[in-house]
Amino acid sequence: MAASRLFTLVLVVQPPRVLLGMKKRGFGAGLWNGFGGKVQPGESIEDAARRELLEECGLTVDTLQKMGQITFEFVGNSELMEVHIFRADQFHGEPKESDEMQPQWFQLDEVPFKQMWADDVYWFPLVLQRKLFRGYFKFQGQDTILEHTLKEVEEL
Repeated sequence: MAASRLFTLVLVVQPPRVLLGMKKRGFGAGLWNGFGGKVQPGESIEDAARRELLEECGLTVDTLQKMGQITFEFVGNSELMEVHIFRADQFHGEPKESDEMQPQWFQLDEVPFKQMWADDVYWFPLVLQRKLFRGYFKFQGQDTILEHTLKEVEEL
């Protein structure tokens, strides 16, 4: 089995809206996404999620609900990405732009899926419905999903 690296992704949800960030540089630049990144050595997954949220858009959160875990494989890259997805319903501060992300609120019926990673449209609704899930997506480049599985689970 290939080695995997841990990543976090946080979705800040305040119905009827969700906070997304436009990635300004690096991996996934030009796409809207939640906030997150690599888990550092010695850091818990939840601590990493909080740190990345603060670094990328200036928000702090009291509670994070873990909603899902997705493993991503990219053709030609031996390292898998294991992404832990969290939902935050309450936060402190005002979203502000960082070097990496430009945050913007979207109405839940206007989420810009065409300008997001192709997998988001599959699992995003589960986060909004507070359903727990595990998934696997195999990508060719940044745009094409070759295969995927996604299932609701009782616990993570």
